[in-house]
Amino acid sequence: MTEHLYVRRLLEAYRELPDASGRVRAADRRLAVRLFRDQVPLDLVTAAFQLALARRRARPADLPPLNTIRSLHYFLPVIDEARTLDPDYLGYVVYRAQDGSTRRQGGCHPR
Repeated sequence: MTEHLYVRRLLEAYRELPDASGRVRAADRRLAVRLFRDQVPLDLVTAAFQLALARRRARPADLPPLNTIRSLHYFLPVIDEARTLDPDYLGYVVYRAQDGSTRRQGGCHPR
């Protein structure tokens, strides 16, 4: 995949996230280029997006809502964390995080 295509796909995925502002800033584009040059797989970045969003949704309902995500840099710690995980385990963690946040939103608490 070319740098241009990687950056475009990454920024499209970021822009479409439900908790993000929908705006891409120059700093976001620079970070996307850096991730490409660091050979961070696009699938890993999008998995990190999903994991971070699932964690946001898993917050207790009695806490105030989190602010809108305004920068791709918000995800950098989760991307760095995801880079240390086995890809199969990352897929499992993302699946479980999404599953758990869905159940909590529906009012059921896993035991």
